[in-house]
Amino acid sequence: MKRNKIIILSSIAFVIGIITTGSLVYSKIFASNVKQKSTIYIPSGCNFEQLEKILSPKLQSISNFTWVAKLKKYRKIKGGQYTLSQGMNTNELVNLLRSGKQIPVKLTFNNQHRLEDLAGRISKQIEADSISLLNAFEEVSFLKENGFTLTTALGMYIPNSYQCYWNTSAEKFRAKMLREYNRFWTVKRKELAKKQQLTPQQVISLAAIVQKETATVSERPVVAGLYLNRYHSKWPLQADPTVIFALKEKYGQDFIVKRVLNKDLSINSAYNTYKHLGIPPGPIAMPDISSINAVLNPSKHSYYYMCASIHKIGTHAFAKTLKQHNKNAKKYQIWLSKQGVNR
Repeated sequence: MKRNKIIILSSIAFVIGIITTGSLVYSKIFASNVKQKSTIYIPSGCNFEQLEKILSPKLQSISNFTWVAKLKKYRKIKGGQYTLSQGMNTNELVNLLRSGKQIPVKLTFNNQHRLEDLAGRISKQIEADSISLLNAFEEVSFLKENGFTLTTALGMYIPNSYQCYWNTSAEKFRAKMLREYNRFWTVKRKELAKKQQLTPQQVISLAAIVQKETATVSERPVVAGLYLNRYHSKWPLQADPTVIFALKEKYGQDFIVKRVLNKDLSINSAYNTYKHLGIPPGPIAMPDISSINAVLNPSKHSYYYMCASIHKIGTHAFAKTLKQHNKNAKKYQIWLSKQGVNR
């Protein structure tokens, strides 16, 4: 009788042990582990120990994660950006990371003046650093293969919002931007460029001037039409933004020019449109799509001259004749002097 009691008690203890162990195992796998909704970034080449350090602040129990990961033989770490949901259990977390199902990054850029600036801007949004990005942007063999040079390379990057993965490499980002460039230049846009006797790269170079001339989007087709009147009449464009670009190329990007002086107009540069006919060899900045479309769809008018307006700041006074332009320019120069703007 006593022996039977011992057997029964042992059996009960065994069952309880099994249940307790099972409960603990179940808890390790299926109990909530993620503290709150958050985003993690797993770098390329990350090892398991590094992953543990990334996850540790986000989890109730990093040891549970490690145990389940080993149980499920999760060792091949896939880099990227992942969103962890509040209350996610360890099994779900391991499955997510093992699947490599990242959340895409909404990447944006505009108003970049140089490839260096663009590389810096992109490096803040994806894993690739600015040096690797710049090296990819400036790779001579890539540029030559795709019809670009170092002076025209900036024009390949059409400012917009794009989706890509956080761990996209510099080369893959560059390839994506080339595809977007080719997608942007539809047959219709190429026909519009040809109608203006311009190549797509020349359109972008002229659009950069238009953008620098006016921040007023509604005025851009008028400004574009003015420069195209000059271009088709074989007049020099005489665009002050190109002179400012040349000055910054000579004296450094921190050189401040609030007023273009007569002596500046003789600066020796291929970008100086007071000295050289035609479109500059490359864009002086990154034009946005509204400026590009302004060049492709310019306003039709007889303006050949323009001067900043003193009546509606941010816009221009346009003129058909030099006589009228000189009157506008004189008013503007007097106004600048009164404002104390000497350089």
